[in-house]
Amino acid sequence: MSQDTQSQSEINYQAGFIAVIGRPNVGKSTIMNGLLGQKLSITSAKPQTTRHRIHGIHTTDQAQMVFVDTPGMHLGASKSINRYMNRAANSAFGDVDVILFVVEAGRWSQEDQAVADKCTKSDIPIIVLINKIDKFKNKETLFPFLQKVGEKVTFEALIPISAYTKSGFDAIVSEILKHLPRQAAIFPADYITDRSTRFLAAEIVREKLMRTLGEEVPYGATVEIEQLKFDEDENRWHINALILVERPGQKQIVIGKSGEQIKQMGIQARKDLIQLLEGRVHLELWVKVKENWSDDERALASLGYTEDHR
Repeated sequence: MSQDTQSQSEINYQAGFIAVIGRPNVGKSTIMNGLLGQKLSITSAKPQTTRHRIHGIHTTDQAQMVFVDTPGMHLGASKSINRYMNRAANSAFGDVDVILFVVEAGRWSQEDQAVADKCTKSDIPIIVLINKIDKFKNKETLFPFLQKVGEKVTFEALIPISAYTKSGFDAIVSEILKHLPRQAAIFPADYITDRSTRFLAAEIVREKLMRTLGEEVPYGATVEIEQLKFDEDENRWHINALILVERPGQKQIVIGKSGEQIKQMGIQARKDLIQLLEGRVHLELWVKVKENWSDDERALASLGYTEDHR
């Protein structure tokens, strides 16, 4: 390709970063997964499921959209892990071209207001997504809420959507493309994330923890992949995942009666790992008590809770 031809192709191409922000449990990860057309970020009904900033990359012939999924911004960040998540969420305001500010239809909280306040200090184009509209049979009842949100934050567009049914997703993409710079692709065309396979494997196991267990244990648990290797003789992957909890009682809950709880989590995780790795998987799960890991800066760093995640 000549230099002139390459320059021309770069001018006609669009690429940029799109941050997905909002308070916990408004559907940010589900929205990003839907826009990517595949599951990348883990999801559950529990708040604060997402703990890390994750890049999801969607590449077409016309544009490359790099979505930045972030932890939910929350108030009262008392533990080190909560402060880490807020830092990860706040970092999304730097070096992005568009912000998707996700709000739950019909609900505006102090945490939503805190996110809105940060948005008002930014000169980045804001697209407000009013999610979970599928819960409203009469959409007209939403109009006062939409007006209220419009008074809270300055935006380029306000789009009612449903992450569950993917209603409004075409409108999101159309609006994003109005604001992405014209430049060459940022990542190679076959990339779907900048995260490692080891990281994604750990997140899959942690998702099963979040979805399976009660309210308390998931927030005191994390997952570390101790081994991830492919055995050519057996033609399958071997994965050893260590589930860390903060108290002995939590360990017993994770294991369950006669080991049934951890067995079921392993079965569910293995299905997703087979899809991720596109091959056969042998998965072993272990549980270990590491007291107070979530409020220990050194422990968090050793477990990958750092800004430098690659």
